[in-house]
Amino acid sequence: MIEETILLVDDEEDICEILDISLSDLGYKVYTAENGEKALQIFREVNPPIVIVDIRMPGMDGIELLQKIKQENAETEVIMITGHGDMDLAIKSLKYEATDFITKPINDEVLEFALKRAHERISMRQKIREYTIRLEKLVHEILGLSHTIKTIAGGLEGGTFVLEKGIELGQKEYVLQGWDMIRVSVETIKNLSLDVLNYAKHTDMNYRLCDPNKPAKEVAALMNSRAEQYGVDLKIDLAPDLEALLFDPEGIHHCLLNLVSNAIDATAGDDCFNKEKEVLLRTVKIDGWGVEYQVTDTGCGIDEEIKEKIFKGFFSTKGPMGTGIGLMITKKIVDEHKGVIEVESEKRSGTKFTIRLPEKTQI
Repeated sequence: MIEETILLVDDEEDICEILDISLSDLGYKVYTAENGEKALQIFREVNPPIVIVDIRMPGMDGIELLQKIKQENAETEVIMITGHGDMDLAIKSLKYEATDFITKPINDEVLEFALKRAHERISMRQKIREYTIRLEKLVHEILGLSHTIKTIAGGLEGGTFVLEKGIELGQKEYVLQGWDMIRVSVETIKNLSLDVLNYAKHTDMNYRLCDPNKPAKEVAALMNSRAEQYGVDLKIDLAPDLEALLFDPEGIHHCLLNLVSNAIDATAGDDCFNKEKEVLLRTVKIDGWGVEYQVTDTGCGIDEEIKEKIFKGFFSTKGPMGTGIGLMITKKIVDEHKGVIEVESEKRSGTKFTIRLPEKTQI
Protein backbone atom coordinates (compact mmCIF):
# COMPACT_ATOMS: atom_id res chain seq x y z
CA MET A 1 0.00 0.00 0.00
CA ILE A 2 1.41 3.39 -1.02
CA GLU A 3 1.59 5.95 1.79
CA GLU A 4 -0.53 9.03 1.18
CA THR A 5 1.25 12.32 1.63
CA ILE A 6 0.04 15.22 3.74
CA LEU A 7 1.54 18.67 4.27
CA LEU A 8 1.35 20.14 7.78
CA VAL A 9 1.95 23.90 8.15
CA ASP A 10 2.25 25.45 11.63
CA ASP A 11 4.72 27.89 13.15
CA GLU A 12 4.36 26.28 16.61
CA GLU A 13 6.96 23.51 16.82
CA ASP A 14 5.21 21.60 19.63
CA ILE A 15 1.92 21.36 17.74
CA CYS A 16 3.79 20.28 14.61
CA GLU A 17 5.52 17.46 16.46
CA ILE A 18 2.31 16.17 18.08
CA LEU A 19 0.34 16.29 14.81
CA ASP A 20 3.23 14.68 12.92
CA ILE A 21 3.08 11.70 15.29
CA SER A 22 -0.72 11.43 15.09
CA LEU A 23 -0.75 11.61 11.28
CA SER A 24 2.14 9.14 10.94
CA ASP A 25 0.23 6.70 13.17
CA LEU A 26 -2.71 7.02 10.77
CA GLY A 27 -0.45 5.92 7.91
CA TYR A 28 0.43 9.25 6.31
CA LYS A 29 3.81 10.40 5.05
CA VAL A 30 4.03 13.83 6.67
CA TYR A 31 5.86 16.89 5.34
CA THR A 32 6.09 19.88 7.69
CA ALA A 33 6.65 23.59 7.16
CA GLU A 34 6.87 26.40 9.71
CA ASN A 35 5.68 29.19 7.40
CA GLY A 36 3.74 29.87 4.21
CA GLU A 37 6.75 30.41 1.95
CA LYS A 38 8.34 27.06 2.82
CA ALA A 39 4.92 25.38 2.62
CA LEU A 40 4.45 26.59 -0.97
CA GLN A 41 7.90 25.31 -1.90
CA ILE A 42 7.13 21.84 -0.50
CA PHE A 43 3.63 21.90 -2.02
CA ARG A 44 5.04 22.51 -5.51
CA GLU A 45 7.53 19.66 -5.11
CA VAL A 46 5.22 17.06 -3.52
CA ASN A 47 1.69 18.14 -4.57
CA PRO A 48 0.00 16.47 -1.56
CA PRO A 49 -3.76 15.81 -1.84
CA ILE A 50 -4.35 17.15 1.70
CA VAL A 51 -2.82 20.17 3.48
CA ILE A 52 -3.37 21.11 7.14
CA VAL A 53 -2.72 24.81 7.80
CA ASP A 54 -2.66 26.95 10.94
CA ILE A 55 -4.89 29.94 10.28
CA ARG A 56 -2.67 32.40 12.23
CA MET A 57 1.01 32.53 11.23
CA PRO A 58 3.53 35.36 10.97
CA GLY A 59 4.17 36.66 7.44
CA MET A 60 1.84 34.77 5.10
CA ASP A 61 -1.17 33.73 7.18
CA GLY A 62 -3.28 30.62 6.68
CA ILE A 63 -6.00 32.33 4.62
CA GLU A 64 -3.46 33.70 2.14
CA LEU A 65 -1.71 30.32 1.91
CA LEU A 66 -5.10 28.63 1.35
CA GLN A 67 -5.80 30.99 -1.56
CA LYS A 68 -2.39 30.39 -3.14
CA ILE A 69 -2.74 26.59 -2.83
CA LYS A 70 -6.20 26.69 -4.43
CA GLN A 71 -4.84 28.83 -7.28
CA GLU A 72 -2.17 26.22 -8.01
CA ASN A 73 -4.40 23.15 -7.52
CA ALA A 74 -8.10 23.71 -6.89
CA GLU A 75 -8.57 20.03 -6.01
CA THR A 76 -6.26 20.09 -2.98
CA GLU A 77 -8.19 19.59 0.27
CA VAL A 78 -7.12 22.16 2.90
CA ILE A 79 -8.01 21.73 6.58
CA MET A 80 -7.57 24.84 8.74
CA ILE A 81 -6.35 24.85 12.37
CA THR A 82 -7.99 27.63 14.40
CA GLY A 83 -8.03 28.98 17.93
CA HIS A 84 -11.30 29.48 19.84
CA GLY A 85 -11.23 33.19 19.07
CA ASP A 86 -10.75 32.72 15.32
CA MET A 87 -14.27 31.63 14.30
CA ASP A 88 -14.71 34.57 11.91
CA LEU A 89 -11.47 33.63 10.16
CA ALA A 90 -12.51 29.96 10.11
CA ILE A 91 -15.81 30.82 8.40
CA LYS A 92 -13.92 33.07 5.98
CA SER A 93 -11.64 30.15 5.11
CA LEU A 94 -14.69 28.06 4.15
CA LYS A 95 -15.67 30.79 1.69
CA TYR A 96 -12.25 30.28 0.10
CA GLU A 97 -13.07 26.54 -0.25
CA ALA A 98 -11.29 25.13 2.79
CA THR A 99 -12.46 21.57 3.41
CA ASP A 100 -12.98 21.92 7.16
CA PHE A 101 -11.52 23.54 10.25
CA ILE A 102 -10.45 22.06 13.58
CA THR A 103 -9.86 23.98 16.79
CA LYS A 104 -6.98 23.89 19.28
CA PRO A 105 -6.31 21.87 21.34
CA ILE A 106 -6.67 19.28 18.58
CA ASN A 107 -8.69 16.16 19.38
CA ASP A 108 -7.60 13.01 17.54
CA GLU A 109 -11.20 11.99 16.77
CA VAL A 110 -12.00 15.41 15.34
CA LEU A 111 -8.81 15.27 13.26
CA GLU A 112 -9.73 11.83 11.90
CA PHE A 113 -13.24 13.04 11.05
CA ALA A 114 -11.85 16.04 9.14
CA LEU A 115 -9.47 13.76 7.23
CA LYS A 116 -12.32 11.36 6.46
CA ARG A 117 -14.34 14.25 5.05
CA ALA A 118 -11.38 15.30 2.91
CA HIS A 119 -11.03 11.76 1.54
CA GLU A 120 -14.75 11.59 0.80
CA ARG A 121 -14.46 14.78 -1.24
CA ILE A 122 -11.44 13.37 -3.13
CA SER A 123 -13.31 10.10 -3.79
CA MET A 124 -16.46 11.93 -4.91
CA ARG A 125 -14.44 14.10 -7.29
CA GLN A 126 -12.85 10.99 -8.81
CA LYS A 127 -16.25 9.36 -9.26
CA ILE A 128 -17.63 12.50 -10.90
CA ARG A 129 -14.62 12.53 -13.23
CA GLU A 130 -15.23 8.86 -14.16
CA TYR A 131 -18.96 9.46 -14.67
CA THR A 132 -18.17 12.47 -16.86
CA ILE A 133 -15.83 10.41 -19.04
CA ARG A 134 -18.47 7.69 -19.38
CA LEU A 135 -21.14 10.25 -20.20
CA GLU A 136 -18.95 11.89 -22.85
CA LYS A 137 -18.30 8.45 -24.36
CA LEU A 138 -22.01 7.63 -24.32
CA VAL A 139 -22.89 10.94 -25.97
CA HIS A 140 -20.22 10.29 -28.62
CA GLU A 141 -21.64 6.82 -29.26
CA ILE A 142 -25.22 8.11 -29.44
CA LEU A 143 -24.22 10.84 -31.89
CA GLY A 144 -22.38 8.25 -33.98
CA LEU A 145 -25.36 5.94 -33.95
CA SER A 146 -27.64 8.85 -34.84
CA HIS A 147 -25.45 9.64 -37.86
CA THR A 148 -25.56 5.98 -38.96
CA ILE A 149 -29.36 5.86 -38.66
CA LYS A 150 -29.71 9.12 -40.62
CA THR A 151 -27.51 7.66 -43.37
CA ILE A 152 -29.68 4.52 -43.53
CA ALA A 153 -32.89 6.60 -43.57
CA GLY A 154 -31.47 8.72 -46.37
CA GLY A 155 -30.61 5.59 -48.36
CA LEU A 156 -34.11 4.18 -47.91
CA GLU A 157 -35.74 7.47 -48.85
CA GLY A 158 -33.55 7.87 -51.95
CA GLY A 159 -34.05 4.26 -53.00
CA THR A 160 -37.82 4.49 -52.57
CA PHE A 161 -37.94 7.67 -54.68
CA VAL A 162 -35.91 6.11 -57.52
CA LEU A 163 -38.00 2.89 -57.36
CA GLU A 164 -41.30 4.81 -57.52
CA LYS A 165 -40.02 6.97 -60.37
CA GLY A 166 -39.01 3.85 -62.27
CA ILE A 167 -42.45 2.33 -61.80
CA GLU A 168 -44.15 5.62 -62.75
CA LEU A 169 -42.07 6.01 -65.92
CA GLY A 170 -41.96 2.32 -66.71
CA GLN A 171 -38.16 2.40 -66.62
CA LYS A 172 -36.79 -0.98 -65.53
CA GLU A 173 -33.31 0.50 -65.05
CA TYR A 174 -34.62 2.95 -62.43
CA VAL A 175 -36.61 0.19 -60.74
CA LEU A 176 -33.52 -2.01 -60.40
CA GLN A 177 -31.37 0.93 -59.24
CA GLY A 178 -33.93 1.94 -56.59
CA TRP A 179 -34.36 -1.64 -55.39
CA ASP A 180 -30.57 -2.02 -55.08
CA MET A 181 -30.41 1.14 -52.93
CA ILE A 182 -33.21 -0.20 -50.69
CA ARG A 183 -31.55 -3.63 -50.46
CA VAL A 184 -28.26 -2.06 -49.28
CA SER A 185 -30.09 0.00 -46.63
CA VAL A 186 -32.04 -3.03 -45.38
CA GLU A 187 -28.80 -5.05 -45.14
CA THR A 188 -27.23 -2.18 -43.17
CA ILE A 189 -30.23 -2.11 -40.80
CA LYS A 190 -29.77 -5.84 -40.20
CA ASN A 191 -26.04 -5.42 -39.53
CA LEU A 192 -26.65 -2.45 -37.24
CA SER A 193 -29.30 -4.33 -35.24
CA LEU A 194 -27.03 -7.36 -34.77
CA ASP A 195 -24.04 -5.18 -33.85
CA VAL A 196 -26.03 -3.20 -31.27
CA LEU A 197 -27.31 -6.45 -29.74
CA ASN A 198 -23.76 -7.83 -29.62
CA TYR A 199 -22.45 -4.60 -28.08
CA ALA A 200 -25.07 -4.81 -25.34
CA LYS A 201 -24.42 -8.55 -24.86
CA HIS A 202 -20.69 -8.30 -24.22
CA THR A 203 -20.85 -6.31 -21.00
CA ASP A 204 -20.10 -9.17 -18.58
CA MET A 205 -17.27 -11.56 -19.36
CA ASN A 206 -17.74 -15.28 -18.70
CA TYR A 207 -14.18 -16.28 -17.81
CA ARG A 208 -13.20 -19.94 -17.64
CA LEU A 209 -10.18 -22.14 -18.29
CA CYS A 210 -10.11 -22.99 -21.98
CA ASP A 211 -7.77 -23.92 -24.84
CA PRO A 212 -6.87 -20.61 -26.61
CA ASN A 213 -6.93 -22.47 -29.96
CA LYS A 214 -10.60 -23.40 -29.53
CA PRO A 215 -12.19 -20.08 -30.66
CA ALA A 216 -9.72 -19.87 -33.57
CA LYS A 217 -10.69 -23.37 -34.79
CA GLU A 218 -14.39 -22.54 -34.49
CA VAL A 219 -14.07 -19.27 -36.42
CA ALA A 220 -12.02 -20.89 -39.21
CA ALA A 221 -14.61 -23.65 -39.61
CA LEU A 222 -17.45 -21.12 -39.57
CA MET A 223 -15.89 -18.76 -42.14
CA ASN A 224 -14.56 -21.37 -44.58
CA SER A 225 -17.61 -21.41 -46.84
CA ARG A 226 -17.79 -17.62 -46.96
CA ALA A 227 -14.11 -17.42 -47.90
CA GLU A 228 -14.64 -19.95 -50.69
CA GLN A 229 -17.67 -18.02 -51.92
CA TYR A 230 -15.54 -14.89 -52.34
CA GLY A 231 -12.56 -16.72 -53.79
CA VAL A 232 -10.40 -16.17 -50.70
CA ASP A 233 -7.99 -18.81 -49.38
CA LEU A 234 -8.57 -18.94 -45.59
CA LYS A 235 -5.62 -20.56 -43.83
CA ILE A 236 -5.16 -21.46 -40.16
CA ASP A 237 -1.91 -22.00 -38.25
CA LEU A 238 -2.31 -22.96 -34.57
CA ALA A 239 0.52 -23.07 -32.03
CA PRO A 240 0.73 -26.57 -30.47
CA ASP A 241 2.33 -25.42 -27.19
CA LEU A 242 -0.40 -23.17 -25.77
CA GLU A 243 -1.54 -23.76 -22.20
CA ALA A 244 -5.14 -23.40 -21.04
CA LEU A 245 -6.00 -19.77 -20.21
CA LEU A 246 -8.60 -18.09 -18.04
CA PHE A 247 -10.58 -16.05 -20.58
CA ASP A 248 -14.04 -15.66 -22.13
CA PRO A 249 -13.98 -18.02 -25.16
CA GLU A 250 -17.30 -16.69 -26.54
CA GLY A 251 -16.02 -13.11 -26.35
CA ILE A 252 -12.73 -13.95 -28.09
CA HIS A 253 -14.68 -16.03 -30.64
CA HIS A 254 -16.68 -12.89 -31.45
CA CYS A 255 -13.47 -10.81 -31.79
CA LEU A 256 -11.83 -13.30 -34.18
CA LEU A 257 -15.05 -13.75 -36.16
CA ASN A 258 -15.24 -10.00 -36.68
CA LEU A 259 -11.57 -9.68 -37.71
CA VAL A 260 -11.65 -12.67 -40.07
CA SER A 261 -14.93 -11.49 -41.63
CA ASN A 262 -13.46 -8.03 -42.20
CA ALA A 263 -10.27 -9.56 -43.64
CA ILE A 264 -12.26 -11.65 -46.14
CA ASP A 265 -14.26 -8.58 -47.20
CA ALA A 266 -11.08 -6.52 -47.61
CA THR A 267 -9.35 -9.24 -49.65
CA ALA A 268 -12.33 -10.13 -51.85
CA GLY A 269 -12.93 -6.57 -53.08
CA ASP A 270 -12.39 -5.61 -56.70
CA ASP A 271 -10.00 -2.86 -55.61
CA CYS A 272 -7.59 -5.40 -54.06
CA PHE A 273 -4.15 -4.99 -55.65
CA ASN A 274 -2.86 -8.46 -54.80
CA LYS A 275 -3.63 -11.38 -57.08
CA GLU A 276 -3.30 -13.86 -54.22
CA LYS A 277 -6.38 -13.49 -52.05
CA GLU A 278 -5.38 -14.96 -48.69
CA VAL A 279 -6.41 -14.61 -45.06
CA LEU A 280 -4.31 -16.26 -42.36
CA LEU A 281 -5.54 -16.89 -38.81
CA ARG A 282 -2.69 -17.79 -36.44
CA THR A 283 -2.11 -18.40 -32.76
CA VAL A 284 1.36 -17.80 -31.37
CA LYS A 285 2.98 -18.29 -27.96
CA ILE A 286 5.13 -15.27 -27.05
CA ASP A 287 7.01 -14.38 -23.86
CA GLY A 288 4.98 -12.53 -21.25
CA TRP A 289 1.61 -13.31 -22.81
CA GLY A 290 -0.77 -16.25 -22.75
CA VAL A 291 -1.55 -16.16 -26.45
CA GLU A 292 -1.25 -13.93 -29.49
CA TYR A 293 -3.93 -14.12 -32.19
CA GLN A 294 -3.00 -12.84 -35.64
CA VAL A 295 -5.38 -12.16 -38.53
CA THR A 296 -3.44 -11.25 -41.69
CA ASP A 297 -4.88 -10.51 -45.12
CA THR A 298 -3.54 -9.60 -48.56
CA GLY A 299 -6.20 -6.95 -49.07
CA CYS A 300 -5.87 -3.36 -50.17
CA GLY A 301 -4.56 -2.14 -46.80
CA ILE A 302 -5.42 0.81 -44.56
CA ASP A 303 -3.81 4.24 -44.69
CA GLU A 304 -2.46 6.04 -41.59
CA GLU A 305 -5.39 8.41 -41.19
CA ILE A 306 -7.92 5.58 -41.07
CA LYS A 307 -5.74 3.49 -38.70
CA GLU A 308 -6.02 6.27 -36.10
CA LYS A 309 -9.84 6.13 -36.22
CA ILE A 310 -10.41 2.42 -36.69
CA PHE A 311 -11.24 1.52 -33.07
CA LYS A 312 -13.31 4.65 -32.43
CA GLY A 313 -17.08 4.65 -32.27
CA PHE A 314 -19.12 4.05 -35.41
CA PHE A 315 -16.22 4.50 -37.85
CA SER A 316 -16.40 2.16 -40.82
CA THR A 317 -14.43 1.64 -44.02
CA LYS A 318 -17.25 -0.36 -45.61
CA GLY A 319 -19.23 2.61 -46.84
CA PRO A 320 -23.04 2.30 -46.55
CA MET A 321 -22.80 -1.40 -45.63
CA GLY A 322 -20.77 -0.78 -42.46
CA THR A 323 -21.96 0.31 -39.00
CA GLY A 324 -18.57 0.81 -37.30
CA ILE A 325 -19.62 -1.11 -34.16
CA GLY A 326 -17.73 -4.34 -34.90
CA LEU A 327 -14.26 -3.10 -33.99
CA MET A 328 -15.70 -1.16 -31.04
CA ILE A 329 -17.00 -4.45 -29.62
CA THR A 330 -13.71 -6.20 -30.39
CA LYS A 331 -11.64 -3.59 -28.57
CA LYS A 332 -14.09 -3.54 -25.67
CA ILE A 333 -13.78 -7.31 -25.18
CA VAL A 334 -9.97 -7.24 -25.45
CA ASP A 335 -9.80 -4.34 -22.96
CA GLU A 336 -11.98 -6.31 -20.51
CA HIS A 337 -9.39 -9.11 -20.70
CA LYS A 338 -6.60 -6.58 -19.93
CA GLY A 339 -5.20 -7.46 -23.34
CA VAL A 340 -4.06 -5.37 -26.29
CA ILE A 341 -5.21 -5.09 -29.89
CA GLU A 342 -3.02 -3.58 -32.61
CA VAL A 343 -3.17 -3.08 -36.34
CA GLU A 344 -0.33 -2.96 -38.88
CA SER A 345 -1.13 -1.99 -42.45
CA GLU A 346 0.01 -0.13 -45.53
CA LYS A 347 -1.82 0.71 -48.70
CA ARG A 348 -1.48 -2.11 -51.28
CA SER A 349 0.34 -4.32 -48.72
CA GLY A 350 -2.47 -5.93 -46.73
CA THR A 351 -3.37 -5.69 -43.05
CA LYS A 352 -2.49 -7.56 -39.86
CA PHE A 353 -4.56 -7.38 -36.66
CA THR A 354 -2.99 -8.70 -33.46
CA ILE A 355 -4.72 -9.55 -30.18
CA ARG A 356 -2.65 -10.47 -27.13
CA LEU A 357 -4.19 -11.92 -23.97
CA PRO A 358 -2.31 -11.98 -20.66
CA GLU A 359 -1.21 -15.22 -19.01
CA LYS A 360 -3.44 -14.45 -16.03
CA THR A 361 -6.64 -12.42 -16.30
CA GLN A 362 -7.79 -10.67 -13.14
CA ILE A 363 -11.52 -11.22 -12.58
